Amino acid sequence: MLLGLDSKQVKPIRLPEPPSPHFGGGVPDIFETGFSGAIRRAVVIGNGFPAAENQCLGLVRALGLANNHLFYWLHWLPVSLHKKLVYLIRQIILLTASLSRSNKLAPLPLENGGSGAVGLASVLEADVHQIVTIARQSYDKDGPLLVVASGRDTISIASSIKRLASQNVFVVQIQHPRSNLNRFDLVITPHHDYYPLTPHAQEQVPRFLRSWITPREPPDRHVVLTVGALHQIDSAALRSAASAWHDEFAPLPKPLLVVNIGGPTRHCRYGADLAKQLTAYLLSVLQSCGSVRISFSDRTPEKVSNIVAKELGNNPKVYIWDGEEPNPNMGHLAWADAFVVTADSVSLISEACSTGKPVYLMGAERCTWKLSEFHKSLSERGVVRPFTGSEDISESWSYPPLNDTAEAARRVHEAVAERGWRLRP
Repeated sequence: MLLGLDSKQVKPIRLPEPPSPHFGGGVPDIFETGFSGAIRRAVVIGNGFPAAENQCLGLVRALGLANNHLFYWLHWLPVSLHKKLVYLIRQIILLTASLSRSNKLAPLPLENGGSGAVGLASVLEADVHQIVTIARQSYDKDGPLLVVASGRDTISIASSIKRLASQNVFVVQIQHPRSNLNRFDLVITPHHDYYPLTPHAQEQVPRFLRSWITPREPPDRHVVLTVGALHQIDSAALRSAASAWHDEFAPLPKPLLVVNIGGPTRHCRYGADLAKQLTAYLLSVLQSCGSVRISFSDRTPEKVSNIVAKELGNNPKVYIWDGEEPNPNMGHLAWADAFVVTADSVSLISEACSTGKPVYLMGAERCTWKLSEFHKSLSERGVVRPFTGSEDISESWSYPPLNDTAEAARRVHEAVAERGWRLRP
């Protein structure tokens, strides 16, 4: 539940909260609309990790169903107990933030700015039979049900819904399910998930282990390949954020450099050494910056944040976000002139690259396996450059923004049409 950077260190734009469900009979409000042969409603299955949930919500938003979906959460605790645990953790985080506010080292309350990508007040427990019953009983009146899930631990429930109500649902699984892709109507996954099939990757794996590495087969016709992660950032969201954050960001001296610092992962290891290198590079480019805003992840090691704060915290050009709400991520994306992002987060990098603004990666040389392939694909497209400390931030460059979510939505429309249905919000 408390999340790593791949779940996004900073909060995405929030979708409207789903309406409160009815219990003890009947179906939720969103399932009581008329049916004209179209998919008008969606179920999102979350796993408690905003990186995964944000991809689902981004796709639902791109399909026009942001105001017509229910959110089901798959986790190991009952929702009622989970809410109490989240409340307790929030109080601890708020206490930590208040103690750390003087040196602005409070971590983000939770990556993505909350207990997940949606509020817990409207979360339902993911129950296969309940969702299947809704899909079957409401089909004649309300039409097919779109089911969107993401993350390895949602595979079982999403595939079971497809198996038990195949005539009533269209199931989209985001992130590669590793095997038996025919359990879903559509699979959406980054191209770098297929890196293990490349000759270069095969050379890194002992022959006796290769049969255990997935995926084992190239993508088939119902796999949609993306460059990066899906998300909720598009031109409309950025325009809205630019207006909402105008009073805070418009007066800042330009150019504005936004720095997002994550934390080490299994395939991207770093520590104090990277922090020292990053601060040295930032000091080198500071002369060409009007303002610098820095955000840490809840995964950022304390030794890393301490080094950054010690070296930069007292500089008048630098502001380090203290983790207090409101989360400025949308303002950063809308108003930044350039980004420096540590290389460990596919989600955070994907959001920054959706703006068309310069994105510099810090520490990409420390990443391996699929992450390295992801960085390579972005570099070849001219979307990112390595951060070296020699940049002139006032000299801008651009590229066609990544548009993975819109393209994935287009492919969903096509696949739904092949079933003889259509999406009609």
